[in-house]
Amino acid sequence: MNKCELIEHIAKQADISKAAAGRALEALIGGVKSTLKKSGSVSIVGFGSFSITKRAARSGRNPRTGATIKIKSAKVPKFKPGKALKDAVN
Repeated sequence: MNKCELIEHIAKQADISKAAAGRALEALIGGVKSTLKKSGSVSIVGFGSFSITKRAARSGRNPRTGATIKIKSAKVPKFKPGKALKDAVN
């Protein structure tokens, strides 16, 4: 399912226009992004939790040349599915 299909699904299930469903989806994504940017976490009961983890600096290899390179540390978004989502999939 891509973003357009998700918007259509939301519009159909909530009985709203596609434009309103698109704005609602963008608002949700924007809220998650802004919270994670501030190093916060977002929990949606029954769905899952979004959080930020730190990945340490490490060394790697350039696949073309084989030379060793340094990879900087980074903040990485992480998603942990909730129990209801796990149960729905299995």
